[in-house]
Amino acid sequence: MIKKFIDRLLGKTSTKSKKPQFGKREEVGAAVHGIDPKLVDERALNVVRTLKNAGFEAYVVGGAVRDLMVGLAPKDFDVATNATPEQVKGLFRRAFIIGRRFRIVHVVYGRGREHEVIEVSTFRAYMDNAAAEQVAGNEKTSKSELAGMKHAVDSSGRVLRDNVWGPQEEDAVRRDFTINAMYYDPETQIVVDYHHGIKDSKDRVIRMIGDPATRYREDPVRIIRAVRFAAKLSGLGFKLEAKTAAPLIKSQELLAEVPQSRLFDEMLKLLQTGHALASIEQLKALGMARGIYPLLDVVVQRAEQAFVKAALRDTDRRVSEGKPVVASFLLACVLWADVRDGWAKRINERQHAHPALQDAIEDVFNSHIGDVSGRGKLGGDMREIWMMQPRFEKRVGSAPFGLVEQARFRAAFDFMRLRAETGEIDEVLADWWQEFSLADDNLRQDMVDQVREEQQQQQRQRAPRVHKAPATRDAGSVVREATPAADADHTRPDSLPAFAPGEPATGVDAPKKRRRRRRSNGPREGGEPTSDAGV
Repeated sequence: MIKKFIDRLLGKTSTKSKKPQFGKREEVGAAVHGIDPKLVDERALNVVRTLKNAGFEAYVVGGAVRDLMVGLAPKDFDVATNATPEQVKGLFRRAFIIGRRFRIVHVVYGRGREHEVIEVSTFRAYMDNAAAEQVAGNEKTSKSELAGMKHAVDSSGRVLRDNVWGPQEEDAVRRDFTINAMYYDPETQIVVDYHHGIKDSKDRVIRMIGDPATRYREDPVRIIRAVRFAAKLSGLGFKLEAKTAAPLIKSQELLAEVPQSRLFDEMLKLLQTGHALASIEQLKALGMARGIYPLLDVVVQRAEQAFVKAALRDTDRRVSEGKPVVASFLLACVLWADVRDGWAKRINERQHAHPALQDAIEDVFNSHIGDVSGRGKLGGDMREIWMMQPRFEKRVGSAPFGLVEQARFRAAFDFMRLRAETGEIDEVLADWWQEFSLADDNLRQDMVDQVREEQQQQQRQRAPRVHKAPATRDAGSVVREATPAADADHTRPDSLPAFAPGEPATGVDAPKKRRRRRRSNGPREGGEPTSDAGV
């Protein structure tokens, strides 16, 4: 006591860090938490069983437990264990260790587009950031320095490496929100809770574990996660706890140090988890409509535009129906106004339509996408969606047959359908392509022929009316009148009169029809020459 008093007077601080509040372990049965075990993904259950049979602890963890508890069907299932990444990888045929900041294992089931990934993380130890190794730069500038470190922070306290394993109670205190820090054993149906996550789930509260400002500083992406969870759970009555929400705006400047690729991924999670419109409303309500990520600023700014709002609503609908969504489609919708206006401007400047569209697209990528993902597959898909739009206007010849076979036809068609629904183009065009895409080859040909006939009829109706020439009498007293068929022949010189079919040309200086002779290499029968030459 006296020593502590003297140290305080002398300004000395203890070298021992204050032990965090790890929380008291509570094991809650099914009668209290109410989770239906039938809703647990069979592949997640297989991962848990495999790990437990090998002698390790294993639990379903995080958002899946939260969703199961409040009656939602989880989109993803994560597993936490005391096995190291190398030990996990050794137990599964298709398992891959990924990540540098947090090393985790992806256990893969299935192949192709139908594959499913169960993410397995190792319990991490609580580490005082004041005792962590510190680097002056970030992930890129200090890459070589970070290579051999297990726990490192930058000058602001942001965690760059966190790969020190520990017990479950320390792993729980490292997690962000109380409702994400529960562990569920699907075999015993026990939920392990250290930070009153079950109580907060029932009270509909989103609360940060520990001091919120410190936790946001450790990982600024938690700022975006707070918004996402508030949006996702708002329909169930969840709200951010006041102390959790208070530092959000001030902490937003910390996002400037987060790699752009990670911010891009977090933006997509905001927009593609089935709560895009709610996320935008939450950003506005929290005063965070600007400043998180430049492209997200554009989305929020344009969310009330009819076309963008329809795309956001359609994305939310597809997620709710369990259908796949892709970032390229939504971002193509958000940035379409820039492409369309740039394209129109170039055409007005007498630039050819195709290169004008290409140049407009390039400008949009340079100004809004940059090098994060704009030059990869995402950018390629966006280009195809935009470049196909003029091709929907061509419905004759072989063009429709070629377009419908394109790999990105469905995405481009859905994009065009949204344009029609918001009044940008005629809905008749979208209906025609809908029918054409589902028809067999014979019906498709009939549809193309019908369009060609309609276009030809429209051209005839638009042609200028030709007045009948007055009757004339030549020297032979033969009365002739101009015929519509002849007058319609605009290839004739105006000085040449037109005649009705079969009418004699007596007394008129009309050009005579020359008879073409067939040329041959040898003499004709009877010894006649092969041409007029020399006759």
